[in-house]
Order: sequence, then structure tokens, then C-alpha cells
Amino acid sequence: MTENFSKNKEALRRLPKPKAVIFDWDNTLVDTWPLIQGAIDKTMVDMGREPWGLEKVRDNVHKSMRESFPEIFGNDWQKAGEIYKNSYRSTHLDRIQLLPGALELINALQEKGILQFVVSNKIGVTLRKEAAKIGVDQKFFALIGASDASYDKPSKEPVELAFLGTDLDPKKDVIWFVGDTIADVECAYNSGCLPIVIGHSNDQVSKTILAKVLAEGGRGEGALPLYFDHSELIALL
Repeated sequence: MTENFSKNKEALRRLPKPKAVIFDWDNTLVDTWPLIQGAIDKTMVDMGREPWGLEKVRDNVHKSMRESFPEIFGNDWQKAGEIYKNSYRSTHLDRIQLLPGALELINALQEKGILQFVVSNKIGVTLRKEAAKIGVDQKFFALIGASDASYDKPSKEPVELAFLGTDLDPKKDVIWFVGDTIADVECAYNSGCLPIVIGHSNDQVSKTILAKVLAEGGRGEGALPLYFDHSELIALL
């Protein structure tokens, strides 16, 4: 255990058992950084810009396309968006794969009768195609992606859409929200869920989550629960 994360690990151990769990998708359940980087770098080059490379992609990507691309490309954002989508979709179904331990975690939750959801900033149609390709789509009550709701993460709207048809009430029920970026943490707060951060290998946490937020919580409630391997969450269950 990295000493700097000892309070985060303790917060993880203290988590109450959930009635439901929401997962982010990209780099929470599936390994897509190489896919995202390839598509972004092609988009940058085709738009006459310098490619970002993997480190910059990891450090900056957390918003949905309809929120992030206008900031980057201005009035040309839809053109850039088409380049990105075409590039990503040309390879994603052949290369998409679950992260180590992800399927075991999903199955453990299913066996315990805990409802599961995915709320992602990946375009909804693409998200559901990926989940179907790797055979986990039927394990989730709902898979909600970008543009499915009126607003994307960190808005609470995609969570509320995901919960339609359930009796879940974040004001009364313990609901975990597991993700790797600040968009997931903020979405958890906005929707009344408990944020849980999954870090990358080598004890790295997304730079989108400020150290102060990781150590103190987004609302001063204390260190955010943090883990680096899905086996840690399975053991907690």
C-alpha cells in the first residue's frame, strides 16, 4: 500500500454494503486508453494540430464529446467529432477487452443480487455495442452513455435516467459510484451516490482528481475511497 493513500484505503474498508453499484466504463471496467489515444491523435493531426500522446490523453479526457470538443475545436468541433468517431469505431470492437478482475467483480455483484449500472461519457450507442461484444450487457440494469440524457456526466441526469424502472432512492439507499476521473466523482455527488475511485497501475490516480479532493473529499467529508485492483472491491463485498 502506498502510504499517501492509507486514509483512502481505510475509507474503502469502511464503506457500507451497497444496494446498487454504478460503474464508469472506460478504464474502469474496460481498457480503452490506447483506443482513445489513437482516435484523439488522428483527430488532432487531421485538424492540423499536434497529437496529444497517451499521457496527455489520460490527464485530460473525462468530459463527453459534446462538452469537450467545442472547447478544443470551437466551431469546427462537429467535424473533429466525426473524425474521432470514425477512427474509434474502426477498431474498437476488435480490440475492446475487460480490465483484469472486472468480470469477476461484475459476477460477484450479480450473485449477491446487487443491481448494476453503467453511466459513461462514451456515446451511448457505442457503449452498448462494446458491452454486447464482450458479453456483459445483460448483467446491467441499464447502460447509459453520452447523449442518452439531456446532459452528460457530471450532471445527475444520466443517473436518474439509469434508475428509471427501479425503486432506488439515493437519499435512502447506499449506492456506490465507481470511476476513475473527476467526472465520476462529481456525478456521484450530484446524484447522491458514494464516490469510489479506481486508480491506474503503479498506484497512479487520474490527474483530473486534485490531490486535495482525493485527501479531503469533494465536500470535506474525508478521504475518498480508493482502490487499484478489482480484487480489492471483491474482497470488500
